[in-house]
Amino acid sequence: MKKTLEDVELKGKKVLIRADFNVPMKNGQITDDTRIKAAVKTISYVLAKGGKVILFSHLGRIKTKEDKREYSLAPVADYLSDLMGKEVLFSDKTRGKDLEEGIAGMKNGEILLVQNTRYEDQHGSKESKNDPVLGKYWASLGDIFVNDAFGTAHREHASNVGISEHMPTVSGFLMQKEIEFLGGAVDQPKSPFVAILGGAKVSDKINVIDNLLNKADKILIGGGMANTFLKAQGHSIGKSLIEEDNIKIAEELLKKADGKLVLPVDVVAASEFSNEAEHRTVPVEEIPDDMMALDIGGETVKLYEKTLKDAKTVVWNGPMGVFEMSNFAAGTVGVCQAIANLEDAVTIIGGGDSASAAQVLGFADKFSHISTGGGASLEYLEGKELPGLKAIDNAEEE
Repeated sequence: MKKTLEDVELKGKKVLIRADFNVPMKNGQITDDTRIKAAVKTISYVLAKGGKVILFSHLGRIKTKEDKREYSLAPVADYLSDLMGKEVLFSDKTRGKDLEEGIAGMKNGEILLVQNTRYEDQHGSKESKNDPVLGKYWASLGDIFVNDAFGTAHREHASNVGISEHMPTVSGFLMQKEIEFLGGAVDQPKSPFVAILGGAKVSDKINVIDNLLNKADKILIGGGMANTFLKAQGHSIGKSLIEEDNIKIAEELLKKADGKLVLPVDVVAASEFSNEAEHRTVPVEEIPDDMMALDIGGETVKLYEKTLKDAKTVVWNGPMGVFEMSNFAAGTVGVCQAIANLEDAVTIIGGGDSASAAQVLGFADKFSHISTGGGASLEYLEGKELPGLKAIDNAEEE
């Protein structure tokens, strides 16, 4: 168990919060505010308890002056002000006298957002390489550290791990929820436990599959990664995307799975990678040499629905096909619908493209939890220890 916000006194304290405001932007406009909204509960709680909120986050990657202009957190400060219904002060500095005076002048119940932590990376990766001087400096600006950025928990940066090495560190409510749901699914899932893994590459999910084979009752495979498994089974897959160097690994996983891995029985095949391309649904034994698989077929959706029917824990990571193209979205829609219709089941989306799919398709509110971390979720599902989680103080055993 990790310490949480509720374990510490916040009144009158300068509370440093590592949030995840790494949001997509176009021309300075935020195009998806999911991660900003996810931080509101933690911020509001600290304010209600009489604390001063000092927010840290990264945005994009910083290597040049142009990157700094493109990835300023100023638009996030404005957006958060509207969301909170109160002014969010903004410091365009990551260190120095202006920042220190800005924090010193704060009253209880005020919020200040510090400029993009990765501005520190323009000259030597101080943030990304967890520079000890930087972590200690940022820690000196506050009294308590709250890590609420699950999206960066798999990284050892100055703004999450570095700060935690110099002050009391607790989890925010978002981090707590991620630990509860993802951790619960990985460590103590209610059975039957079904995992659904999609996306383009087997190589991205080898360790996840390997870890989940020890825990899940069934693992359903879709997306481009299914092609490598189908090839490993001896099927001809035409022009479909494939990872030749992972066929042997796919064979080994199929052998180890002993029936736990469930593969497509039919696919939607197209003449080329285009929504306008000629396409048709064919059994996996009959994929034409001049076509490529871009989605799972209707019979596979029925098979996956049947496998999911009695599930009590479901984790989904990765779409079933090229869902951004309407002609190849039916598999992802079907699986999404099947999970959404489950009653009395804990259903979790492990971030990334599957989270985008659920939101675009209108199913987001039908899931128990949608993770805010792509890479962090995957590494959690692999069974790895995440540096950002490890750095949070442990609660005392009762």
